[in-house]
Parts: sequence; C-alpha cells; structure tokens
Amino acid sequence: MTSPQQLVSKLWNYCNVLRDDGLSYGDYVEQLTYLLFLKMDDERTKSPYNKKSDIPKKYNWQSLLDKEGAELETHYIELLTELGKESGIIGVIFRKSQNRIQDPAKLRKLIVDLINKENWLNLDADVKGDAYEGLLEKNAADVKGGAGQYFTPRPLINSMVKVMKPEPGMKIHDPASGTGGFLLSAYNFIRDNYKLDRDQQKELKHDTFSGNDIVPMVARLCVMNLYLHGINGEESPISLEDSLKKNPGAVYNMVLTNPPFGKKSSETIVTEEGETSKQTLTIVRDDFWTETSNKQLNFLQHVKSILKINGRAA
Repeated sequence: MTSPQQLVSKLWNYCNVLRDDGLSYGDYVEQLTYLLFLKMDDERTKSPYNKKSDIPKKYNWQSLLDKEGAELETHYIELLTELGKESGIIGVIFRKSQNRIQDPAKLRKLIVDLINKENWLNLDADVKGDAYEGLLEKNAADVKGGAGQYFTPRPLINSMVKVMKPEPGMKIHDPASGTGGFLLSAYNFIRDNYKLDRDQQKELKHDTFSGNDIVPMVARLCVMNLYLHGINGEESPISLEDSLKKNPGAVYNMVLTNPPFGKKSSETIVTEEGETSKQTLTIVRDDFWTETSNKQLNFLQHVKSILKINGRAA
C-alpha cells in the first residue's frame, strides 16, 4: 500500500528533474494541483462512482493523454485558460493558471508516468491528503519562491485547535485561510474525538468549513488540500476575496486564523503620467469599532464581527 512518504518522495523526485529547467517548488506544486484535480475528476466519471463531470469534455483528463509534443503544450495552455473562466471549485483551482513546464516531453511524463499510473480515489484520504501536505511543507521551506508566508507551522496549529476543542455541528471559518491548515486540523480533531453518524460525517465534510484568501495561487492550494482530504462540496469552501473589504453577513461558531501582520493596508495609485505610488488604505465598515489602516487591528475587528454570540476565536 502506498504511504504518504512514498508518494511525496515519488512526486518530489520528479520535481528535482524539473528544477533543472528553472521550475520553482511553488510552480511544481501548482502544476501538480491542476493535473491531480483533472485526474481525480476523470476517475469519478468511471465505475463505481459514475459521476457527471462539470469539466467540458474538450478539456478533460483524456484530452491530455491523447496529445504529446507541441500539440500537448498548446492544448494544456488553452485548457488552463478556459477552465479558469469556470465557476465554483473549478474556477478557484484554475483562476489565473499558467503552464510553467516548458518542455512538452517532461509535461507528458508528469501526466502519463506519475499521475495517470496512480488511482487517486482508491487511495485513503489521509494518504493522498498527507502527501499533498508534505509537498506544501516542502514548498514552504523553499527559500526561493516558496509560499512560507502562507504556511503556518502545523504543530502550532494543532496545539491551538486542541485548546479550542471544535465540536460537531459548528460552523468554522478562517478569513485568511492560507493553505488550509487550521480548517484541516479542526476537521481532524472533530473526526478523531467524536463518534459521528452518517449525517454528521456528511455535514463535517461538506457544510462545516469555509475560508477566504486574497491570493489566487494560495486559494487553489488550500482548496486542493481540503479536496484531497475529503473536505469539499458542490461549491468551493474557499472564496477568493479580501476578507476586510466588507461585512460578509455570515457568522460562525469558531474562527481559527493566522492573519497577515506587519503591514498597513494600501493600494497602488497610477497617475495620468503613468507614475505609481502607494496610498494608505483606511478600512471603513459599519461593523468595526474604529477606522484604521492597521491590518492587524482590522483583522481583529473582522473576527469579532463574524462571530456568533458566544462564538470563540483563536
């Protein structure tokens, strides 16, 4: 049986081959995300699942297997562009996606030899989910172009979740979701500490967790991380938006988050002469105590605003 360590090793070894072509760890994990999603969607259309795919046939997994060389490269670029225009979870995964693998032969090897040979839906959710977490951790540790600022150390997250003790039936939110560590840890805590009936298991997977992130690349990694762990629904649990822009109107039993610190909110202004400058952005919301450009304080105000009565946050 494939272990998470074996899977990470297998996928990561090929990354080292692609790094010789100048591909960063972050670029590699993104390409894996696109291809894994397409492969798992394809598996769902076959026995015993027989699910209908929302991906247009022209851009499904088989469309990649049928091509090679320059034709494959051209089709892959078109596929990424077109799927980025879709709604729901497909749109979040593929929004602003680009092909970073310049050699079509290496792209085909990734598709045919690495991803197509594995039956991902047959793998236990912990195996494929933990393998993907392992890739995210390696990516976060990469000093060149890694996503470390979006990856809160998992031991710290798990300690916070143990203190907070999330329960079945709660609505749990992360307004700065990063790669999904808090939501995933809360999911694992509830699953491991409570005996859930079938309806509760369904609710836990499909109607408990939500989050926001402002960076398309990070949102797609988060959605895929949750997806591989079995946390998903018809719509993406992660919204691609700035949590501070407006009162979302939703409230939650628990908010778990590590929001961005150390910068004032600002926006870039372009003059008629084409010159750019940064302008401090003060957030004005009726549900906030005070008006400030301090991002830390604004996130604190936002968390307070989206908690239910007797809700808790960490």
